[in-house]
Amino acid sequence: MIDLIKFLKEKGYKVTPQRIAVYDILKNTKEHPSVDMLYSKLQPVYPTMSLATVYKSLEVFKDLGLVQELNVGEDKFRYDANVNQHPHITCIACGKVEDVYDEMLFDLADQVQKKTGYQLTNQQLYFFGYCPSCKRNH
Repeated sequence: MIDLIKFLKEKGYKVTPQRIAVYDILKNTKEHPSVDMLYSKLQPVYPTMSLATVYKSLEVFKDLGLVQELNVGEDKFRYDANVNQHPHITCIACGKVEDVYDEMLFDLADQVQKKTGYQLTNQQLYFFGYCPSCKRNH
């Protein structure tokens, strides 16, 4: 967190306990939470914090390249502090979002670049289906 504080100050952003708490949750979870999920987790510790504070914090982190915003087909965005390019998989029953790491998928970006002649600057790849738990219940 020392690096985060230093980075925010260097970039001219205010350092607040709430802002640090938002990032701390994102950095230490694999859940890919939405704003509402983050707000619910922070509410017991910061009862006076507003939903707007969570939104503003996420905007700062996005602008600084500290988090990525995911659109997994819901009516809300999810957030991931792992900003390295990687695909995600979403359960269409329970809404769980997980990271997918497979070298084959990274080769796909290279193939797309070669085939199209585009110089890729970003990619977002999503898979959808039933997680193992929901698959058993479905």
